Amino acid sequence: MSSPSGSPSSPSPRPTLSLVLPIYNEEAVIPELDRRLRAFFDGLPELAGSWEVVFVNDGSADASADLLGDLARNERRYRVLHFARNFGHQAAITAGLDRAEGDAVVVMDADLQDPPEVVRDMLARWREGFDVVYGVRSKRHGETLFKRATAHLFYRLMAMGLGVKIPADAGDFRLMSRPVVLTLRSLRERHRFMRGLVAWVGFRQTAVYYERPERFAGETKYPLRKMLRFALDGVTSFSTTPLRIATWLGAISGAAAVGIGVWALYIKLFTDKTVQGWTTLTLLLALTASAQMLVIGLLGEYVGRIYEEIKNRPLYIVARETGVDSDSAERR
Repeated sequence: MSSPSGSPSSPSPRPTLSLVLPIYNEEAVIPELDRRLRAFFDGLPELAGSWEVVFVNDGSADASADLLGDLARNERRYRVLHFARNFGHQAAITAGLDRAEGDAVVVMDADLQDPPEVVRDMLARWREGFDVVYGVRSKRHGETLFKRATAHLFYRLMAMGLGVKIPADAGDFRLMSRPVVLTLRSLRERHRFMRGLVAWVGFRQTAVYYERPERFAGETKYPLRKMLRFALDGVTSFSTTPLRIATWLGAISGAAAVGIGVWALYIKLFTDKTVQGWTTLTLLLALTASAQMLVIGLLGEYVGRIYEEIKNRPLYIVARETGVDSDSAERR
């Protein structure tokens, strides 16, 4: 494309800061989110308008798409990706990182539990030379005791079972430098655990602490079922520990079976007593069968992930984009 004078047009300067926000059925939050974002950017005159916000509509079934479209029409630095269907939170983060052009990119939830104001502290640490600045929740308001307890257990178990160190009580709310984002773009595995991938790539990392408020409106998008699946993806993506546990379970069950067999033969061959304890044997057999099923299930999880990877399907499909040239929409 050429400028009116006939000379080639210069490329747009890269923004200093990009925000990536996955959106799924957040119509009740979007107006307040827009207000908070504008207030946040107005309080950062040092950026001089050098920022962008990438919303990723993850197949919302409510009015989120229409509301985001209105925002993009009124603010040129807002851009919206609309998925063809719901691909999940981690895929939405991936799509946002694929599109973000900032020197620093911040991933945050749209429910305002990740306060935009904390990004100011992240930017300060980034300017000190850190490549990843993750938010650590010092307090979690509006969450049940069960949710807090399971989250605490989740992070500690992950620290024990993974080959990478994931900061405790840190979610996906974090700032990443451009080199980190470009590195993450090259990692295209399907079962994505983004906070694990960010820890795996390395670079200089540090934390900022904040109190996590309760949701502004709406319901959590991570019920117990999704949290369990998320935890399983995290473990199986970065560790073969479950397979080792399965091996030890098999070895223990086998040793127990051999011991029982030797005992039964001794009773039969060298004593005149009949073998007692059929209830105990039945229970042991049931335990052995359960261990076998557990091992098969664990193997199935890993084999299933191999199957998903070799199909090499796209991580997500963008149906359309608003706030940018529609011809730039593509499949990834």
